[in-house]
Amino acid sequence: MKSLNFRALCALLVVICVVASAVAILYFQKHLGLAPCPLCIFQRIGVWTMGAFALLGTLINPKKAWAKITLWFGMMAGVLWGGGVAARHVWLQHLPPDQVPACGPGLNYWVETLPVMQVFQEVLKGSGECAVIDWQMFGLSIPALTLIMFLVCFALLVVGVKWLKSDV
Repeated sequence: MKSLNFRALCALLVVICVVASAVAILYFQKHLGLAPCPLCIFQRIGVWTMGAFALLGTLINPKKAWAKITLWFGMMAGVLWGGGVAARHVWLQHLPPDQVPACGPGLNYWVETLPVMQVFQEVLKGSGECAVIDWQMFGLSIPALTLIMFLVCFALLVVGVKWLKSDV
């Protein structure tokens, strides 16, 4: 039995990205009417970064180790970014109500009025809207489920390291 190769790993991550994005945008946002908070948007950036590098890996299917390593680091950067933001989001949701940060003016306002680095700082601080749990499945919030997805992607990329030098 032939095992998963680099291209198949990338294709699997593309599928995960597409499914996660479709669920977030079509189901949560359009169907349920849940507006994404700033931390949710930052998690989407992580998913899309991973997906973009995975799509390149799927389409190009590089043979050179340096190209695979470059794509792998891009995918891992998206996973680590999104996973870190999701972990922060889950932490905010578990704070006692008196410790939850106050709601801020919103991401659009910050982007229009603040320098980029300060926007990142404000978003990562979190706000009251980020601590609200609007929907759950199996007792897990959307950020908790997203964190699990990022952990699965992380595990796939760690296991996939062996395909960076050559395909099996």
